[in-house]
Amino acid sequence: MAGSARDTLQDQLGYGEDAGDAPHAGAAKPRILLLGLRRSGKSSIQKVVFHKMTPNETLFLESTSKIVKDDVSNSSFVQFQIWDFPGQIDFFDPSFDSEVIFGGCGALVFVIDAQDDYMESLAKLHETVTKAYKVNPHIRFEVFIHKVDGLSDDHKIETTRDIHQRVMDELEHAGLPEIHLSFHLTSIYDHSIFEAFSKVVQNLIEQLPTLESLLNILNANSGIEKSFLFDVVSKIYIATDSSPVDMQSYELCSDMIDVVIDVSCIYGAGDGDASTYDARSSSTIRLNNGLVLYLREVNRYLALVCLLREENFKKHGLIDYNFHIFRSAIQEVFELRKLSLGAP
Repeated sequence: MAGSARDTLQDQLGYGEDAGDAPHAGAAKPRILLLGLRRSGKSSIQKVVFHKMTPNETLFLESTSKIVKDDVSNSSFVQFQIWDFPGQIDFFDPSFDSEVIFGGCGALVFVIDAQDDYMESLAKLHETVTKAYKVNPHIRFEVFIHKVDGLSDDHKIETTRDIHQRVMDELEHAGLPEIHLSFHLTSIYDHSIFEAFSKVVQNLIEQLPTLESLLNILNANSGIEKSFLFDVVSKIYIATDSSPVDMQSYELCSDMIDVVIDVSCIYGAGDGDASTYDARSSSTIRLNNGLVLYLREVNRYLALVCLLREENFKKHGLIDYNFHIFRSAIQEVFELRKLSLGAP
């Protein structure tokens, strides 16, 4: 009877059919779990970030009734699965297989609706985190304090402080103070959701220190103020240099990708379905504050977007030479990653 009940729950929620996947496939492609109460905005986040849905279109999304699995394989670095869970799931149901769900999980993203009463969400968060940690203590826990676009700056600060304090107090009371949670203020109506998901994905990339080091070397030798390595499809950045990320700089660099893709689609020399973003793709935008935005194609999925002063951009030959060295180094990291994953 217990086995029958478990099979029924797996069928209803839709997580049973992948339980028999090859172990090496799960190891090669980490899993991100997207959890939260009903109508907290989980599905909207997934659709906006990875399916190019506009925020207004998400208003017509139906509530999730079973686990929705999304396979993201944009590049050699951005490869993972996202499992979007229904809000009504009960982790303490005896027929719920925690080992299957949390065992191969790389990150758990819990979404809290900041515009609603979040006490029930905090109870669900505590229940989820403690259960997942017991199964897999290596999971990275990320909390998205979502829908903050409707809150004032003071309200955002107060809400964040209150949620953080309550969560930490509950974990301390449960005897689990060693569990680390990262908190992010997010909204699908601005760049904050892309910036937050960038941090989530970066934590799953083993080569992140190498990529950061390569960007630091490129900056130091080219007079670059700030650089990002973007996944072109989703507009999340998989790496940046070691200097702090200024939100305004990130927004400028992120918007530049849209400009390049849109202009390339209109005026590019693409043939049929061929992508107009290719090895020759590059762009320069001069800002009225003396800074220059510079984009170069790294490969068909990645773009380097830099911010530098106009006087440093005059050394264009040096920057171009250093970029080619950087691109070759990135390619070597790609090849090593393929070998480590046993790819052909």
